[in-house]
Amino acid sequence: MSLIKFIEIMAILVGAFSGFIEARRKRMDLVGVFTVAFIAAFGGGTLRDILLDRRPLFWVQHEEYAILIFVLAMVASPLMKTLRHIVSERLIVIADAVGLGLFSVAGVSSALDAHMPLFIASMMGVITGIFGGVLRDIVCNEVPMVFRDGKPYAICAFVGNWIFLLMGMYGFPHDFALWSSALFISGLRLLTWKFNVQVGR
Repeated sequence: MSLIKFIEIMAILVGAFSGFIEARRKRMDLVGVFTVAFIAAFGGGTLRDILLDRRPLFWVQHEEYAILIFVLAMVASPLMKTLRHIVSERLIVIADAVGLGLFSVAGVSSALDAHMPLFIASMMGVITGIFGGVLRDIVCNEVPMVFRDGKPYAICAFVGNWIFLLMGMYGFPHDFALWSSALFISGLRLLTWKFNVQVGR
């Protein structure tokens, strides 16, 4: 398995987990839990593939991704009922931050594979990183976190994507650049949330 595919799978799992949490907070049934998890896991990558004119969509090409989320929804729904006392805004922020880092580097890497210019590749990474969470919050009747908490979110992804691109330009090993950039994005998002760094307020 290639590293980028591994990162994509990890991103999907983290995105689905954030969907499970939010769906349980809204007391959704099994269908709702699966739907929200599916949207959170695949929303950003789907928009990326549409914009890059990539067919089939990544989760259609890899049917096992969709099956995995379906199976996890069957397991997670009753489990989250039992563990609902640990479900909190903080847990969603952590899951979002990890997913942001993983999805972003997967998105920028896919855009480079499609021979996109560097700036477009960086924006594709941002779109992949944030759009699943945006759709998840909209479906759950929430103003998307990226628009409401005032803390850097898309900015973290954009900066981290450029770190990845610059590391590639200067000859850093590809795998090292992927992990470093993902960790930077996730870490920066968590630090800005912890220290209440505000942008545009």
